[in-house]
Amino acid sequence: MVSKAEFEGRTVVVTGAGGGLGSAIVALLAGRGARVVGCDQSQEAVASPHLASRHVFNLLDRASIEAGIAAVLDKDGAPDILINNAGWTRAETISALNADRIEHELDLNLTGVMTFADPIAKAMAARGSGSVVFISSVNAIAHFGNPAYAAAKAGINAYAKAIAVELGRSGVRANVVCPGSIRTAAWDHRLAKDPEILGKLKRLYPLGRIVNASEVAEAVAFLASERASGVTGVVMPVDAGLTAGCLPFIDDILGA
Repeated sequence: MVSKAEFEGRTVVVTGAGGGLGSAIVALLAGRGARVVGCDQSQEAVASPHLASRHVFNLLDRASIEAGIAAVLDKDGAPDILINNAGWTRAETISALNADRIEHELDLNLTGVMTFADPIAKAMAARGSGSVVFISSVNAIAHFGNPAYAAAKAGINAYAKAIAVELGRSGVRANVVCPGSIRTAAWDHRLAKDPEILGKLKRLYPLGRIVNASEVAEAVAFLASERASGVTGVVMPVDAGLTAGCLPFIDDILGA
């Protein structure tokens, strides 16, 4: 059984702390003793009582990111754990792409994330210890739409491996969690178009359902913790089996 004091004495920075997954990560880590520092783009998003410290900045604004980094390091110091969770997408197919949308999604999901994480990871390395967990996506492993977002998340997977390889001897681990679909507010715009979409979605998943935020948060907590002390450079799907294979192919073709 996991100790309720597993993260006692540890400072954890979580970006996108106010979102559906971010809130689950914050609550789980705080519940296991962590001092959680929440980062998001508005004060309302970091209002959670689970947060010991709060910072507001915009991943699309380099000056804002740099101010956020300085504030985090000045107020809270180099964290023991960094959870890079913030991300967003709306360009769902290639037909929806244009230069502005490509730039927006790459800047938010890759450039902004790297700009924030880089000095934090280096501060961890200078201290001699640290654990970084990136929230990527199954879209980075196989194509399920959202091409610009998928490209950005594939870049995050590569960046995490770079940290793992180059900073490992300085005591820094870096790993990636790739969630499948999670029922959060991110699905609201799709449900507005098609109220039956979640039922259709479940057919694609070998477990017959999508994952929930607490299941993804558990994977994040494991990789962040000392239980995973020998694990670095790993890309872990938490996706109810989606990337393991194509269940509709079995049902419709082989099972016909």
